[in-house]
Amino acid sequence: MPKFAANLTTMYNEVDFLDRFSVAAKDGFKGVEFLFPYSFLLGDIRARLEQFNLTQVLFNCPPGDWSAGERGIACLPGREEEFRRGMERALGYAHVLGNKRLHVMAGLFQPQYEPAQQREVYLNNLAYAAQQAARHDITIVIEPINPRDMPGYFLNRQDDAHAICKEVGAPNLKVLLDLYHCQIVEGDLATKIKRDLHAIGHMQIAGVPGRNEPDLGEVNYPYLFRLMDELGYDGWVGCEYRPKGATSDGLTWINSWLLNSTRDGVRR
Repeated sequence: MPKFAANLTTMYNEVDFLDRFSVAAKDGFKGVEFLFPYSFLLGDIRARLEQFNLTQVLFNCPPGDWSAGERGIACLPGREEEFRRGMERALGYAHVLGNKRLHVMAGLFQPQYEPAQQREVYLNNLAYAAQQAARHDITIVIEPINPRDMPGYFLNRQDDAHAICKEVGAPNLKVLLDLYHCQIVEGDLATKIKRDLHAIGHMQIAGVPGRNEPDLGEVNYPYLFRLMDELGYDGWVGCEYRPKGATSDGLTWINSWLLNSTRDGVRR
């Protein structure tokens, strides 16, 4: 069975952020991820990870002015120094939290620049990020995001993301395969997992189209979980979904998977 990490930004919103670690652990999660740690004290987060024996799996590098609508700055000309300062800050947090994956958000298309210019800035920033992260044994991931949830985002497709990683050529630069976003933009999820597994640094899940629990909607996640096991995927799967009701009440999808895998005679 894949290793599931609770996304504490989207899940457990019934309680304050720092209280979500204990509830996730009580529900059986061994790993957690979230969007950003920067508005909290590092010591507070680390204390909860240690207290509840949780692994910090992933968080995002500083995205620019999130409240003003920015969604990353890696592809934005003229923001290179800000990007480098953000990388330094993210690496500092990652070191304290034991986090081994950082998501670099690309940012939005800017009409005043040619796409090729933004792409060049993006590749240069990714090369710098991967170089700095490699010193700390950290993997940088980039994520294609569907244009319905995030209009204007610079990176939408899996093949584009993998082409960028190949062009940069850093072994610690990989793709975050969010199966929710991929299904909306492209579909053909099983084929992409098989084709790209060697270059995938993290996966995330949510039901399609509502982004609720994975057992709601059009994607056959039990099939994909079995495929991950068959292919030997040993990374984490982040549960980046919005529960329809109370988070713990909606976890029947993972309890059912555990029960079914036991009945199959295979304890995952």
